[in-house]
Amino acid sequence: MKECKIQKILTGRHVMEGAGVKLKRVFGFGEPELTDPFLLFDHFGSDNPDDYLRGFPWHPHRGIETMTYMIHGEVEHGDSLGNRGVIGAGDAQWMTAGSGIIHQEMPLEAEDFLNGFQLWINLPKKDKMCEPKYRDIISDKIPSINEDGTVVKILSGEYKGIKGAAQDISGNPLYIDVSLNAGKEFVIDIDPGYKKFLYLYAGNIDCGPDARNIDTGSMLIFQNGDRLKLKSSESARFIIFAGKPLNEPIAWRGPIVMNTDEELDIAFREYSNGTFIKQMKNQ
Repeated sequence: MKECKIQKILTGRHVMEGAGVKLKRVFGFGEPELTDPFLLFDHFGSDNPDDYLRGFPWHPHRGIETMTYMIHGEVEHGDSLGNRGVIGAGDAQWMTAGSGIIHQEMPLEAEDFLNGFQLWINLPKKDKMCEPKYRDIISDKIPSINEDGTVVKILSGEYKGIKGAAQDISGNPLYIDVSLNAGKEFVIDIDPGYKKFLYLYAGNIDCGPDARNIDTGSMLIFQNGDRLKLKSSESARFIIFAGKPLNEPIAWRGPIVMNTDEELDIAFREYSNGTFIKQMKNQ
């Protein structure tokens, strides 16, 4: 096994999205080749409701999948498939936009603070116009492993032979949430063909062959190798996700990601004239 080296460290910047939500965009600023097959990663959270209550009113998506994962607080959602519900602390939502979905995500006021993440995953050309799907992932349905006090929650992919809660996902990406105890080491082997990422959202860790110290709020992108080795002198929490690059052309405009500008023009034209949502096979 060859330990992965850190290719790049991102810290992101604060942006306003939706109807006026202040969030930290860690990546998604026009470098999709760097993060392929992933497009965007947002960390949203605040103890000030004015930063998030305006939410993300009805808007379209096509050509992507999204994973929303809540650590604290609640988000109410609805979509054109007829799904309605609330994502609470520890819950997740995996949405395949495929040929087209219109949805809204409205954070609910929290007594203390809101904290969560959203990851956009690009769909390959062959699946861009697949049938939309929606999956609620309730916290107590997410498999987890407790290794001497270090807890690994497996949201998608596979870890130590245990499959994640989200199944039938394009490309079978890995997505795990790790709570690392102080003084412990965490080692994971990941397919060398996968692009590997780590987002540290609590504590500090030492990472890489040179044991580089990483601060809270950092996103690591790794190159080469198939093993990540991490340790910390204090408790830490981080998300690891990984996927196989698509190496396909990317045409991206707002909430829609296709392979050509012509396909983008068609998508927005259909959204304007009311033909964006396609008839589902089982209707």
